[in-house]
Amino acid sequence: MLPRSYLFVPGNRPERFQKAAQSGADAIILDLEDAVPLTEKSSALEHIRTWLAGDGHGYVRVNAVGTEWHGEEVRALANLPGLLGIVIPKAENPDVLCRIAKAIHASAVVVPLIETAAGFGVLSQICSSPKVQRLMFGTLDFQVDMQMRGTGIELLFFRSQLTLASRLAGIGSPVDGVTTVIDDVDVVHRETTDARNLGFGGKLCIHPRQVAPVHDAFSYTAAELDWAKRVMTAVEASAGAPTTVEGKMVDAPVIQSAQHIIERMSNV
Repeated sequence: MLPRSYLFVPGNRPERFQKAAQSGADAIILDLEDAVPLTEKSSALEHIRTWLAGDGHGYVRVNAVGTEWHGEEVRALANLPGLLGIVIPKAENPDVLCRIAKAIHASAVVVPLIETAAGFGVLSQICSSPKVQRLMFGTLDFQVDMQMRGTGIELLFFRSQLTLASRLAGIGSPVDGVTTVIDDVDVVHRETTDARNLGFGGKLCIHPRQVAPVHDAFSYTAAELDWAKRVMTAVEASAGAPTTVEGKMVDAPVIQSAQHIIERMSNV
């Protein structure tokens, strides 16, 4: 099962790596980009290399293509055993994604971060690039690029484009951008639920306190699990004949939904 939560950790704060790994997040992203001052890029890369060469595991967000650090970061990380994947900020060039896919070791993946209009312009090509596991949505940078203002409704069309493109390409469901509010778990839960309802399968987190409400929003309730079990029991008892649960017809989409709930909860 793909991660529901990805917790960012600044690459220049190695004392936080282990704490982040033990936070309960499904995965961590060791960050070399926005969270790291220009003067600490090199030392942050060495901290991450040490972590991934030892017992640590995680994804790494490198600096964007065209920056002075990008090429060296990819080369330095490519064959480290703990590297789960490279997160590519402002992904908008499928050729670059192919190059990175060839450079990293066999079990590592590529995770494009869609943050620009140009990225949306080549979305299908990005989705079909080698080793792309799923997309991430950089909502804050995208709003800046598009000169958008608002509280989220302006991104509805673009979120739906990400889930549709991912589905058509057969890759994992996308990961929604960060919630900037840290202490209000209700806000985190609500924004995650909104993303889940659109077909997203994960969310980026900027603080460990956000992990629990994210996981809760991606989980099913006990009542939903009980319903799914009753549906499957009724299907088995009917031996293929039409059946109902709670007076409602059980057809193929209902069965698929029930199976998904049971499968998802069995992996939590």
